[in-house]
Amino acid sequence: MSAYLILLAALAGDCPPYSKGATGGDYYDVEDAKGLAVVETFHFGPQVESLKQGASSMLGGDIGYTLEHFPNHPRALAAMARLGLRVKKVQAPGAHHTVECYFQRAIAFVPNDGATRALFGAYLLSLRRDADAIGHLQAALELQPGNASAWYNLGLAEVRRKNWGAALEAAHKAYRLGFPLPGLRQQLKAARQWREAESLDPVVAH
Repeated sequence: MSAYLILLAALAGDCPPYSKGATGGDYYDVEDAKGLAVVETFHFGPQVESLKQGASSMLGGDIGYTLEHFPNHPRALAAMARLGLRVKKVQAPGAHHTVECYFQRAIAFVPNDGATRALFGAYLLSLRRDADAIGHLQAALELQPGNASAWYNLGLAEVRRKNWGAALEAAHKAYRLGFPLPGLRQQLKAARQWREAESLDPVVAH
């Protein structure tokens, strides 16, 4: 076996693909979602989602169980990301996979799920993996151009790269869509790069 195939096999072992069972599937599919209530009742209630305490096991176990059945469950993905960041580990205690693996499984299963891409981008941004974050946030916005949170996080990533034009454009789109947090605007102001949208030079059509 070539070194490349050995590497692929190792990666597959580290992050096996999602396998749909009798219960679960695409979070947004009406037929698949018939088993969602049972999974959430026993493994993803408010205490688990808020990371206060596990329901049937450790927090990572309950959130992971939810993602084993519904890999693109947006609130469970967000909770797993928050838990990983809180404990400062790539794999939360009790979870079977790394945080990144759960996102990879979700994207592989439902590639056109913009919400998953946006959440993954936000997680990568928290890890300061800005280039990777930008790639996923841009992919999310191709699928969901009205995702204010994705525009906001894209703006934050572009600020860190000092790509002021892209950061300002993302900020304007985020705030136009109603994103409430002022941090991106404040960072641009601190760098003396903020301009109100109406003050920008008009685009001349050719």
